Amino acid sequence: MPIDPSAEIEITAFRWVPPFAAGLVRDQRLRWALEEIGLPYRVRLLGFERPADYVKEQPFDQVPTYREGELLMFETGAIVQHIGEKDERLLPRDPVGRMRAIQWCFAALNSVEPAITNFSLIDIFYADQEWAKLRRSGAEEFARLKLKRVADWLGTREWLEDRFTIGDLLMVTVLRNLRQTDLVNAHPVLGPYLARGEARPAFQRALADQLATFAEHQPQGEPA
Repeated sequence: MPIDPSAEIEITAFRWVPPFAAGLVRDQRLRWALEEIGLPYRVRLLGFERPADYVKEQPFDQVPTYREGELLMFETGAIVQHIGEKDERLLPRDPVGRMRAIQWCFAALNSVEPAITNFSLIDIFYADQEWAKLRRSGAEEFARLKLKRVADWLGTREWLEDRFTIGDLLMVTVLRNLRQTDLVNAHPVLGPYLARGEARPAFQRALADQLATFAEHQPQGEPA
């Protein structure tokens, strides 16, 4: 489904990011959810220097935001849940299935992502600093513990519950933040789980759209 400049739903996104972040910026989560249910959206592109009044839309000056008529939202977990409410393909309608999917959204963003982010930041931004060299082992150990808990739950399951939901969508995007390591890709449970998520056509369309934007706006002299 192509992006529709006349669509009611609008998200914000960066027009370009450095290669280490390409494909990981969090508007990817919204794009994927919207693609899963075939809901048109348009994109408002921003630079690293946002307009001064952008904090009225996003108090933390980050992307993405989500606008739909009079509704304006920030925080990807809340937005993905809102999108999920529109279609049972993302969020089951039965009360038990619905809440179990939602709890996995919270788990991905609160139980797993902070440990992964801490470890990734050390590797990507601070690897040559002495404090980071001392901290890295502990950060990796904590990230591995969180990954083990997810893997233990998955076991032989295809998805976190009995089918793909917004919980899987967010968990997969969180796990992708370790792509600079083999902690996920080489894992016998999490590697195939991640691959299943990334193989979904909706994910591939969303990723292609994000990467195409970065390629179009790549600054002269910057690496692709």
